[in-house]
Amino acid sequence: MEDIKYSNSIIKSPKKGLLLTALLVAQFGFAQNKDDNFKGVIGKTLAESKEYWPEPVNAPKGAPNVVWIILDDVGYGASSAFGGLIQTPVLESLANSGLRYTNFHTTAICAPTRSALLTGSNSHKVHVGGFSHTSMSAGFPGWDGRLPSKNGTIAEILRDKGYNTFGVGKYGVTPDEDATDAGPFDRWPTGKGFEHFFGFLGSATDQYKPDLIEDQAHVTPDGRHLSEQITDKAISYIQRQHKAAPDKPFFLYYSPAAVHAPHQVATKWSDAYKGKFDDGWDAYREKTLANQKKLGVVPANAVLPERNSLIADWKKLTPDQKKVYSKFMEVYAGYLTYTDYEIGRLVNYLKESNQLDNTLVFVMIGDNGASKEGTLQGAVERQTYKVGETEEQVFQNNLNRIGEIGTPQVYANYPLGWAQATNTPFKSWKQDANSEGGTHNPLIVYYPKGIKEKGGIRNQYSHVIDILPTTLDVLGIKAPETIREVKQDTIQGYSFYNSLNDANVVSSHKIQHYYIFGSRSIYNDGWKAAAAHHPNSIEVKEALADKSKANLLNADFDNDIWELYNINEDFNERKDLAKKYPEKLAELKKLFDEQAKKNNLYPLIDWSDVYFRRIHKTPATEGQSAQELLTKANK
Repeated sequence: MEDIKYSNSIIKSPKKGLLLTALLVAQFGFAQNKDDNFKGVIGKTLAESKEYWPEPVNAPKGAPNVVWIILDDVGYGASSAFGGLIQTPVLESLANSGLRYTNFHTTAICAPTRSALLTGSNSHKVHVGGFSHTSMSAGFPGWDGRLPSKNGTIAEILRDKGYNTFGVGKYGVTPDEDATDAGPFDRWPTGKGFEHFFGFLGSATDQYKPDLIEDQAHVTPDGRHLSEQITDKAISYIQRQHKAAPDKPFFLYYSPAAVHAPHQVATKWSDAYKGKFDDGWDAYREKTLANQKKLGVVPANAVLPERNSLIADWKKLTPDQKKVYSKFMEVYAGYLTYTDYEIGRLVNYLKESNQLDNTLVFVMIGDNGASKEGTLQGAVERQTYKVGETEEQVFQNNLNRIGEIGTPQVYANYPLGWAQATNTPFKSWKQDANSEGGTHNPLIVYYPKGIKEKGGIRNQYSHVIDILPTTLDVLGIKAPETIREVKQDTIQGYSFYNSLNDANVVSSHKIQHYYIFGSRSIYNDGWKAAAAHHPNSIEVKEALADKSKANLLNADFDNDIWELYNINEDFNERKDLAKKYPEKLAELKKLFDEQAKKNNLYPLIDWSDVYFRRIHKTPATEGQSAQELLTKANK
């Protein structure tokens, strides 16, 4: 302890800071720490002081509103806006008055896509390589499912730039353990920049009995379809804000659960499609491809890939099979058309309130490709296959319950044949990060004040991480160095703002990696290397049942077969060039490894490996068969 003389007395202080305070008090009679952000003068009295009030943050005068719309589990060839046979007149109208982006990409599954969208950075980089669900996350930087504060969301950025920020529908990136009314709430939407949020935190929910929250509490659903409820809430948020501050812009994140399973919709929507798909999924693909060529959203010389070997020739199906499979598709189509109607209610409100012309709208038609999760037969229950059940037994159950498909009583999802059809012109589907069928989705950009050409086509390569920087570029906002005093990472996406009024501008986005559950690929300026990853099902069952066989789960990562495509010439991956250009393949595989290290992608993990680690730590799983465990893992 130091002894210091002052004014003929001794001050004893254990800390120099306290000593200094004591000296100031002794000399001046008061002491006050100065806030670094304070620009006024603090004297001993008010007369000796000068007040300072920081200027409120306001968006620039006339700044546009921003609406992001993202649908769920919609393939490239589903919506009529991109040539599909499902009527979406509102999306068509937005596209015809705006732009169709034909070369836009997602991550191949929902949570990684949404984390990348909200932050403008790759999903593993922001810790959501899989899901935020406990059973589908892992304790590594790229896999723990927790968005870091250093990767601010679009809502946080715009909130701090003078925007009101609203979100409705599916969020999907809140860790399960945080998703109770006890919080913590820092990873709920309201903790990530949304001033108001109404929807659900998980990846999927029942459309009539959703696991619903508003702001920071669970609320009771009112029995109406979720899409109607979220649209009402979005309009009410905007109405309330517009009345209080008509010149203040808003950001709206509109994210319906549609058209993720369960496929549930009022019969008036599905009945409109009765008989429309009776000629089957093969005919659907052919008709859709022809429409896509007319619209110009695929190359004029495009050719369909071969029908997947798992999918039956429609002409060889029995009458009962055709009846059941058609019913599933009628419900899905009605569900998508109904979703388009609800989007129309939002658009019409903005138009009637004279706000639409000054609104920048991005519509992502799908957060991944069409879903394969309905399996070969389609599903009427979340647990599609019961223990020991055969394909024929699953089909007979679906046939017996055909009248319930689409109703609140069942968890409906269409069969695999319709996933391939609605993914036209691509092969594979959701979860397949190696394939354009998993990652290639339609994008519409609508902005009357900023787009001169109406109904234009844009073919520049882009990715979901590009939406945030493009939005900021249109608004004239720089990415912040800090958000609420937290230093920010560099945003990884590339703005494509310059393409809004220039169809020939070259894309700035040259390199992009993809990875979901082991399937992976790397894109580099028109070339793409890709590896599917499908562990042998028997090996997976054995490993899940027997802890000693855990090595079987990842046994084939090194044996995965890589393919090579020239996407500029072969956009839907029909010609594997791996044997023709082995040096190019080796170059891209090396680039994938570099990107993986840069973006926290390692270790390579697939869902079965993560689930294996979980089940062998859980006493409740003892005595259950491998099939039962697999069924649980698929939930």
